[in-house]
Amino acid sequence: MERNQIELLVREALKNVLRPGCAPCAGSASRVEPAEPKLVVNVSARHAHVTQEDLERLYGAGHKLTPFKWLYQDGFFAAEETVTFVGPRQRVINNLRILGPCRDHSQVELAFTDAVQMGLDIPVRKSGDHRDSPGAYLIGPKGMVKLDRGVIRHQRHVHMCQKEADFYGVKDGDFMKLRVVSDCPAVMEEVLVRVSQGAKLEVHIDTDEGNAVNLAKAKRVELFR
Repeated sequence: MERNQIELLVREALKNVLRPGCAPCAGSASRVEPAEPKLVVNVSARHAHVTQEDLERLYGAGHKLTPFKWLYQDGFFAAEETVTFVGPRQRVINNLRILGPCRDHSQVELAFTDAVQMGLDIPVRKSGDHRDSPGAYLIGPKGMVKLDRGVIRHQRHVHMCQKEADFYGVKDGDFMKLRVVSDCPAVMEEVLVRVSQGAKLEVHIDTDEGNAVNLAKAKRVELFR
């Protein structure tokens, strides 16, 4: 059999094997980039976290938090329970919402504007880091809790799962930047990365930050290194 006849038979055989949409042969393959994850940016207003022990001091023995509104992260909620926050010189914030579920530490998260009104000088901290932070009193319907420390401004941060961390090329504890495009655009630096199983991609900023960039009317948000 002649060479050209062999080549013709091979071509016909390949036409019957290969179908449209099959992956091209090695050396000509085009890399498929993973789709960019959906980014959500939410404002986290002032709130409190409490331990189960402190909750029972505030609301009575055996009391459990009651979900009022479920938050974007699965399993987390704003509770129906609130407390009265009492700072220096008896300055008060009424109806400070507790977020659930209960944690292994009690703390209060305020924006700087809240802190100024309360006469407090609060540090920017990751949740649970209460170094050099002031305290306050929390009052509930059944009792009072004294916090020796734990009033902070929570550092702006982004929750993500491992797949999303791989997409951005970051790990837990790294920092990223957030660009908000609005009628008052800005880039926020040092957004703390918090990677955990089951987390959804969400940036938390406080009310001062949300108002500063007019987040409610943002046209686009972008997370980058």
